[in-house]
Order: sequence, then C-alpha cells, then structure tokens
Amino acid sequence: MNSRYVIITPARDEQKYIESTIQCVASQTIRPAEWVIVDDGSSDQTGEIADRYAAQHPWIRVIHRTNRGFRKSGGGVMEAFYDGYNNLQCADWDFIVKLDGDLSFAPDYFEKCFAYFERDPELGIGGGEIHHDVAGELKLEANPRFHVRGATKIYRSACWNGIGGLWPAPGWDTIDEVKANMLGWKTYAFPDLHLLHHRFTGSEEGLFRDRVKHGVACYVSGYHPLYVVASCVHRLIKKPYFVGSVGIMYGFLKAHFTRPPRLEERSYVAYIRGQQLRRLCGMQTIWR
Repeated sequence: MNSRYVIITPARDEQKYIESTIQCVASQTIRPAEWVIVDDGSSDQTGEIADRYAAQHPWIRVIHRTNRGFRKSGGGVMEAFYDGYNNLQCADWDFIVKLDGDLSFAPDYFEKCFAYFERDPELGIGGGEIHHDVAGELKLEANPRFHVRGATKIYRSACWNGIGGLWPAPGWDTIDEVKANMLGWKTYAFPDLHLLHHRFTGSEEGLFRDRVKHGVACYVSGYHPLYVVASCVHRLIKKPYFVGSVGIMYGFLKAHFTRPPRLEERSYVAYIRGQQLRRLCGMQTIWR
C-alpha cells in the first residue's frame, strides 16, 4: 500500500510527555516522510527536547513560535498546526496526521492504521481510540461513531483536499468529519488500536472552561439550538452533574451573542442540523 505520510504536532508545554511521543514515532515500523513539531511558545523544555531529537533524525523538523503568553483554546492549536503545514517540505504525501505531543502507542500503530485505509477506500479520516490511565486501568474515552479524537487524526489526501483542510478555530475536529461525511467519506476510530493519552482531554484548562469551550465549538460548528439544549439535558445525569451542562450552555449562548467567526456554508449547516434533528427523532444518522 502507498502509505507515504507526514505528521504535524502542535505542542505547548509538553516537556513531561513529548519525549515519549517522539520515541514512539521513531520506533514505528513505517516512519513518516516528514514530521514537523511546532513548539507553540512553550515556557518549559518542550522546544529543546524536540530540537535534540531533530538533530538525530533528518525527517524531524522543529518550528518555534513566539509565546503569546496564554493558551488559546482551539484557535491556538490550529494556528500552530498551519505553521507546520505551511512549512512542509514533502509535497507528495498520501496521508497527513495531526498528532498531539502527549501520546504513547505501539510501534506498529501507523502500519495498522494504514491497513484500515487500504481495506476501506471510502475511509477519509481515521485513527486509534484514546485511552486514559485511571488508577492503573486503561479507560476508553467514549465518542460518537463518526468521531476520531483530535489528538490523533489521519486524513487521506483526497479527503483532505475535498474538505478544504481544517477550520482554524474551535470546532475544527467536528467540522472536518461532518464535511467529510457530507461528501460521502467515512470517518471512524479503530477499536483495536489504542493510544494512551497522558492528559485527560481539556484538563489543561480546567473542567468548566473546557465545557464552555465545547459550547462555543457547538456554535461555531453550526449545531442546531434544540440539539444543544437536548445535549445539555442529557448530560445532567452524567458527571460532572449540572456543571458540565451549564458550561456548555453558557459557552453556546456566549458565542451566540459575541458572534465569533463560524462556518456559514449553507449545505454544511443544513446537513449537520438535519442529522441532529434526525437523531432527536431516533432516526439513523452519522452518530449511529
């Protein structure tokens, strides 16, 4: 199979984990043609660690961004990602990977991922499933059927070109999959391929702020207001009780009044809202 791939890793203050991630990639049975690690203004030793490994491996390059002084939710990751993307030297890749700098995975991870793409020509976006170490036991981070976690996403080149790349703001990791499904591509995670995520998703910002960010992402992603309300009601019975729902609704309403830029493509908005209304009615959707 033709599996020439490139990786882009936005990393900010990841000195505790990035060395493990680099060693995992360096140990792969199929190595990337190029790996661009973007040090997004880290105040720790992230950049120095990446530089040290880049000196040992010619296929690793490091870009250093100026420290903006704060963590910019969603948009900051995409700014760093596109700094890496615009500096890629390999132009004839077949897959592009967005990979976080705090993951560990098996040496044959990418080889097995590409086997999925080979078996399914309609697969546009894929990746392994995220697990967390909870008291010594690996716990799966559950997600909708069509969703691949933003920490580890592999895009087939034709799908990448079809969706026009990634939306440079919160909600990017939902917009990409919805657009791909709208265009006829499949998107799903691989249940037998596990990655260990050393941080809980959103933990660097705190739980409530992460839920607020999710509410903003729902607005930016064009979610139907009824679906957001139903989602918040459903979350009332899940931990963290009440706080998560309030955070999401607050973020959604805040975005509604502040009007951050969002995707306004009519076909996209009609598709995602139609899918959400179908789900509320118990009909077949991309969610199941």
